[in-house]
Amino acid sequence: MFAIVETGGKQYRVEEGLEFNVELLKAEAGENLSIDKVLLVDNDGDTKVGAPYVEGAAVECEVLGHIRGPKVIVFHKLPKKDARKTQGHRHDYTQLKVKSIKA
Repeated sequence: MFAIVETGGKQYRVEEGLEFNVELLKAEAGENLSIDKVLLVDNDGDTKVGAPYVEGAAVECEVLGHIRGPKVIVFHKLPKKDARKTQGHRHDYTQLKVKSIKA
């Protein structure tokens, strides 16, 4: 059984027991979270497709914690001007573990 959920403007294919990272959410570690924006649910060939979301479907998740992604270096250089600028960026993520899928 799997589902496709939407959170943070992105879509994820999830199964029970899967750990995955999503955009930063306002939730504490150890909390239970319910994602109700379910686009598709497949239960051994019985597929339900939402328009845009499947009614009554939800994915129950546990918040494992918050992490930061790898550092990305942004370097700007203007040729012939001797101008350089270096910036760094790290993205914040929330780690989730899928406990159950309710269709």
